[in-house]
Amino acid sequence: MAAEANSAAGMPQLEFATFPNQVLWLVLALVVLYLILSRIALPRIGSVLAERTGTIANDIAAAETFKLQAAEAEAAYHKALDDARAAAAKVVEEARAEIQKDLDVAIAKADSEIAARSAESERRIAEIRESANEAVTAVAKEATKDILAAFGVKADARSVTATVNARLKESAA
Repeated sequence: MAAEANSAAGMPQLEFATFPNQVLWLVLALVVLYLILSRIALPRIGSVLAERTGTIANDIAAAETFKLQAAEAEAAYHKALDDARAAAAKVVEEARAEIQKDLDVAIAKADSEIAARSAESERRIAEIRESANEAVTAVAKEATKDILAAFGVKADARSVTATVNARLKESAA
């Protein structure tokens, strides 16, 4: 009969006679669940979250530090690059000055050799002119004597020399 009464009544959770008992166990289960969560689970979750927050903050701080170090390294790199360029420019300028100095010495040497050769050439040309003038004078005197002799005129050597020298001076001027 009790089994029939239970089956006729329906679901036991919906029976009003057992409500106070169900409410007590519900409250007791919620209190235990609350105590377990508040005393054990939530502190662990909070510590994990705090640890993660700390790790993230430390990672961000480390990233900022690395970023600053990278900026300093980049600045040092650019400074070293500028210093290297300046040193290279200095070496190039020194090499250019040394080459220019050597070139100036070589040009001065070449100029002095050219001047010496030019002076020697002018001296030789002057000697050749002098000898050519002497040869022309001698040939002119001989030719004048021969021409006068061919016309039957006897001329003395002094008058022929004076006439030839006068004509040569006129043609040179």
